[in-house]
Amino acid sequence: MNKQMLLDDIQEKLTLTLQAATEAAMRAYNTATDDENVAENQYDTLALEASYLAHGQAQRVEECKADLVAYQKLQASLPQSFDSVLLGHIVTLVDEEDNTRLVFLGPTAGGVVLTLEGKPVTIVTPTSPFGDALIGREIGEEVDVHIGNSVTWYEVLAIH
Repeated sequence: MNKQMLLDDIQEKLTLTLQAATEAAMRAYNTATDDENVAENQYDTLALEASYLAHGQAQRVEECKADLVAYQKLQASLPQSFDSVLLGHIVTLVDEEDNTRLVFLGPTAGGVVLTLEGKPVTIVTPTSPFGDALIGREIGEEVDVHIGNSVTWYEVLAIH
């Protein structure tokens, strides 16, 4: 498995998300500061609502930047051991019905699905139930993932 290719795809996707968030923040800021949106009376709240939106969009930009930094740090310190699942590993799992699944244990961007060598790879984070269940598991071990009222069982087939 070409983990570097997956990491490059993640960085590209996060960069595109950052660009979109930055553009949205600028539009919200411009709307909030536009002279045409000055309140005409106490019930005219367009400018106030736009400023709340601009603030939220600015926070989203900062979160996107933090995601990029987290992956840059991860790339600088990828695990060299494949004995047990750690942050930065691609894990091949098989469920009770013999369906295989690839997951990447990443620091952020949980739920994002990318394609690696023609196969879907889902990013899970250590703070998610799935990621928490995977941490420290070894090849051949069973993993039970509790999400809501359902439990799904997987076996760790490979750690890359």
